[in-house]
Amino acid sequence: MTREERQLREAIIAKCRWMNASGLNQGTSGNISARYKDRMLITPSATPYDAMKPEMIAAMPIARDDGSWEGPLQPSTEWRFHLDIMRGRPDVGSVVHTHSTYATVLAIARKPIPACHYMMAAFGGNDIRCAGYARYGTAELSELALAALDGRNGCLLANHGMIAVGANLDKAMWLAVELETIARQYYLSLALGSPHILSEAEIVDTAKGFSTYGLQQPKASKPKPGRAGVSAKAAARQRVEKKRSRT
Repeated sequence: MTREERQLREAIIAKCRWMNASGLNQGTSGNISARYKDRMLITPSATPYDAMKPEMIAAMPIARDDGSWEGPLQPSTEWRFHLDIMRGRPDVGSVVHTHSTYATVLAIARKPIPACHYMMAAFGGNDIRCAGYARYGTAELSELALAALDGRNGCLLANHGMIAVGANLDKAMWLAVELETIARQYYLSLALGSPHILSEAEIVDTAKGFSTYGLQQPKASKPKPGRAGVSAKAAARQRVEKKRSRT
């Protein structure tokens, strides 16, 4: 295992522990995957996150769809839709699946989420679709999830939970948090009456500004001009002074 792969495995475990500590998920019901070269790294089935170690993360070849895997533990029972998303969406580097409360409540009611908030633009359209119901871990559920994710970065799974996808692990988790937040806001606005829904044009307008909004990667700081040169001159003067003191 390379250092890079180990760091990614450790990051997956850290995200699992964080999503449970934050209330975004409960127990071992959720699962996370991340793309690593030609393989998908995914959390193992029914394993407490606090006991999880990097070596326990299962690795599955993305080019194959027969469920083959490497590792001491079986991959999550939801490996199929994780793998199918990776295979069908080259833009996706990570998949986060949770049973977060408000998203799941709406999924139980089989209510898609309309554009009740401008952050809907982060998901690629003017709604979050609710995929039809199929038993967990099945090819049918995977097909339904892929259809609901067409042109989207998140969806609900009927009577189940939600999925968020991103270019990397950080962005997928960021979107999972945003999806649960929007689900909570929509649920509470329904309790007040009829929420006002933004138009498609308003969501498109918001999306235009998202290239400079949301989770950004910090830029490497550049040394100030002249600083290196000044330091070099100072060091040279110190060497000359030391020679003089010796003589």
